[in-house]
Amino acid sequence: MEGKPASGKTNVLRLLIYFGLNPAAVAYAMTTLGSGMINNIFSFYYVKLFLNKYKISEGAFHQSQVVYMVWNAINDPLFGYLQDNSRVPCCSQRRLSILYGAPLYSLAFLLAWFPWQTYAPGDWLSGVHLTVSLCAFDAMLTFVLLAQCALFAEISGHHQSRIRLVKYNQVASLIGSSSVLFCGVLSKNMEDFASFQAFSVLIAILSCGCMLYTGFNSESRFDQVSDSGGSADQTSHQSAVSFSMLKSLTWQILSNRDFQIFVFMNFFQVFVLAFFNNFTMIFTEHLIPPDVLPSLAKSIMYGAGFMCPQLLVLSCQSLLHSLGYYRIILYTFYMQSGMAAIMLALGPQHYYILAFFLTVNMVIIQAAFSLFGLPLADIIDKDMQKYKRSSPLSSMVFGTNALFTKPAQSLAPMIVLTILNQFGYEQLKEAETGSNPSAWGSLRSAMFYLVCLVPLCVAALQLLSWRLFSIRSSHTVDTKYLDN
Repeated sequence: MEGKPASGKTNVLRLLIYFGLNPAAVAYAMTTLGSGMINNIFSFYYVKLFLNKYKISEGAFHQSQVVYMVWNAINDPLFGYLQDNSRVPCCSQRRLSILYGAPLYSLAFLLAWFPWQTYAPGDWLSGVHLTVSLCAFDAMLTFVLLAQCALFAEISGHHQSRIRLVKYNQVASLIGSSSVLFCGVLSKNMEDFASFQAFSVLIAILSCGCMLYTGFNSESRFDQVSDSGGSADQTSHQSAVSFSMLKSLTWQILSNRDFQIFVFMNFFQVFVLAFFNNFTMIFTEHLIPPDVLPSLAKSIMYGAGFMCPQLLVLSCQSLLHSLGYYRIILYTFYMQSGMAAIMLALGPQHYYILAFFLTVNMVIIQAAFSLFGLPLADIIDKDMQKYKRSSPLSSMVFGTNALFTKPAQSLAPMIVLTILNQFGYEQLKEAETGSNPSAWGSLRSAMFYLVCLVPLCVAALQLLSWRLFSIRSSHTVDTKYLDN
């Protein structure tokens, strides 16, 4: 817009086009790259840090988790309503939400890694530190990533353009996931804590830079309308924040039958995803002997489960164009239930098949989950058309979805751990792993049945619900909106 910035921006766009890249998709995916770098490190290391280094008490840890679980659920619809209805540009315009939120997001990431004092074992301040770190990080994560989710629906109304965004997003996610690997190598898995702190600062800076690129270069179609003089039209939608309006808009979203079906299905997807992410390593160690699958092979297995989902989504681009996301997601549920039934029939003694089963489940569940932005974007389009809105309730739809699905992230480990403890898992942790293996036969049987029955039952429920979803052919519609 101004001389030099516009010129610099034009040069960057020309460079991207020269290399055959789509500038809008690159700008969108840069937030995925930045957030992926810090999100993976945070989720992978914070528990070990507070338990092993800061010596937080068990009571304080659980209290922090309960506060985090509540805040994690309510801040999504709260920020969603704010971003969809605020008149303040830094909230109402998606790119500005990312632009101003990115530095705070990166700073919130750093909160956990720098102790407020030298903590004694059970120090109450370490509990406060954990609570503040979790809530601050999740607040900024929600604020920035809700805006990015809204951009997914608002950059373009073309199905093909949204598929391209998914493709670029998966490449960025694949690159961002490598931050945990580099962090582990440089800090010797946090043994060299000074190096870990230095690396976390570097990653925070790089992450902030990536997200700022989105803030400067990404655009929503509805931001363009607002900037070009559509403020009068926007005012009818972005009226004063009030509880009655929040209730009215939320009810309109919740009364959408396709949204209800999607949320039900997505809740179980989040549940089974958390189930495999949290317990695959535990199940593998106890169900597959080390002489059958050595440590290196297990590391490769875990790495495949971590990186292959993005590769699978990238390799299925043509299927997304021809079949559409509805059928692909449906087929993954058939695969999950079919594989689980076969594994249950074969039994736990087929170790290599069991290792393959665990890995493939991790991959297809995460890969299917990566496509869930597509049905939500179609739900947003349908809601906008039904209520003749001047701009969509993108953030509110994503936020309301998170309100009902995020509790599954906490419920899965709580339920599974309770079941395992009924079969002596708590005692096993305190005993030597190799001592009296026959004594733990019932625990291993419980683990095997969980590995098979959880995905089988979840996939069956998802199949029953997903078959009722009515938006099935958006991939055959060339244009729903005219994009600039």
